[in-house]
Amino acid sequence: MTTIDQQILKGITVKNLVVTIVSTASIVASVLTSYFQLKGDIHDIKTTQESQSRINEIRLKVLENNVAVLQQQVNDIKNERKDN
Repeated sequence: MTTIDQQILKGITVKNLVVTIVSTASIVASVLTSYFQLKGDIHDIKTTQESQSRINEIRLKVLENNVAVLQQQVNDIKNERKDN
């Protein structure tokens, strides 16, 4: 009888079967690792974008308030000139 590595089961050697299973497991592990890494990166980017969006909203509110104050000052100056 030959060793288990050389035995053939319906045209498939045990060695080829082991290599196929190990290779498949390695590929699955690589794909899952890449998936979870990309998922983490996407989450980080989303968090950064949300923070940037909040900052931009605050800046916009400040600018709108500044424009309102300046508009009021312009209106006050126009009213002063009309009174003179």
